[in-house]
Amino acid sequence: MNLVSFNPLRSLGLDAIPLRPESFPHDPATLAALRAADCVLFPETWQVNALHYALNKRLFPSPASYHLGASKVEMTRAFQALCPANVPETLILPATEIGARTASDTLGFPFVVKQPRESMGRGVFKVETARELAALLPSLELLYAQELLPIDRDLRICWVGDAVFAAYWRIGGDGFHTNISRGATESFDGVPPAALELVARVARALGVDHAGFDVAMVGDHPYLFELNTLFGNEVINRAGVDYAAALKRAIE
Repeated sequence: MNLVSFNPLRSLGLDAIPLRPESFPHDPATLAALRAADCVLFPETWQVNALHYALNKRLFPSPASYHLGASKVEMTRAFQALCPANVPETLILPATEIGARTASDTLGFPFVVKQPRESMGRGVFKVETARELAALLPSLELLYAQELLPIDRDLRICWVGDAVFAAYWRIGGDGFHTNISRGATESFDGVPPAALELVARVARALGVDHAGFDVAMVGDHPYLFELNTLFGNEVINRAGVDYAAALKRAIE
């Protein structure tokens, strides 16, 4: 299989020809390599539409993985349409006084406000008062408000191809965020089958083939927070899981 990659580090072990994102679409040699490729690996988000629609190339991750993973707003609306019982109550409102009043009246304090295009716990705030919410509004392009679940941990479930590749708890953190980058610790013990089944159902229905899904458990019930198309490999590397082998299986 003739593979090219715009992210050589993620494509290690796949025998893919490396390409520089900035060479697309103006460099003739890059265009020739793309036209000859059976699959294009890990393009930048801004390249996806041109590669998919103009060059009709097969992409990995899939266009759905990129299009849904780029914004919490888009993925949340898809989750709400597909599995509403597994989504925390979430409001997507204008970042105005009326929007703030609607969010506080509906959700009650405290609740969570998220920036739609951030990751690694950035742009995620626990809002406890109307004063805090008012101070936050000017920095928001829209108000993404979500109920605060009673949890002290969540799950990162990594999906590659058509299967769960790795799944682990993220415990602790800074007291609110459970990201590994915020000090959370991982545990591979006791991952609930209900969470794995939810991710498999959602990934297959949406056409997502490479993503880290964040899932919370409240009792025995799984709640889906978000998906991250290019999830971090830090925990996976420590666990000694063969990411390159999983990628190869998925692409083939």
